[in-house]
Amino acid sequence: MNTDLKGKTAIVTGASRGIGKALASTAAGLGINLSIAARQEGPLAETADEIAKKYNVKVLGVPCDVTKLEDLENLVARTKEKFGSVDILINNAGVSSQYPFQEQPIEDFERLSLTNYLGYVRLIRLVINDMLKNKAGAIINMVSGSTLCDPLPRNFIVYSSLKVGLRAFSKGLFWELRDSGIKVTSILPGVTDTDLTGKLQDITKEQQDRLMTTEAIENALRFALTVPANVCPLEISVINQQTPWTKPVIPFKQEHPR
Repeated sequence: MNTDLKGKTAIVTGASRGIGKALASTAAGLGINLSIAARQEGPLAETADEIAKKYNVKVLGVPCDVTKLEDLENLVARTKEKFGSVDILINNAGVSSQYPFQEQPIEDFERLSLTNYLGYVRLIRLVINDMLKNKAGAIINMVSGSTLCDPLPRNFIVYSSLKVGLRAFSKGLFWELRDSGIKVTSILPGVTDTDLTGKLQDITKEQQDRLMTTEAIENALRFALTVPANVCPLEISVINQQTPWTKPVIPFKQEHPR
């Protein structure tokens, strides 16, 4: 797509806090208008107002549960109603669950699948035909640095295996769409200090230092969106220098934001 991004429109999911908020802010800093989505309406409205004022772009907040098809359809419809088109999709919404497999609650499987895989694929399907019509577009999928591990990290195999599937889907989608002017980029972040990692308790200063901030992930998004039109960063891995997967700092049973 054209590297002049001012006035383009991006959907960002999971955007009210953490990595999603950081990515939405990065996109806004490039002059991109935003449709940001998250489940909680209050924090979403606050984030929309904050970004709009700081970067002088238009920001629409749409409450959305990415596990529900009707919510995704509403997100796309409201975005197109306000902005006319969707030029960029930043799929970021995610939930985590870490247990030894035999202890993992069975109800987690559906939640993880719908949020971390199917929610991404469905939303892409809802915007892709307009991108094909325009012969331009950018799809950014937040995958996981855990997919670089073989075998997958212990106590993390359901989450990570779904991200492996998303990574494979993203690669396949790139090859399928590469002649259509549409870019597909997977970002593979390491363990990042956000709400998604749960409430880390009783960890040492050394362990805390091994958690990434969102800055490197923001830089990865900026790079993916601003490379020349004939270039597509297929995958960008941004992981910890000493990955916490080799010495976990995240407890198995976490408290996750709802």
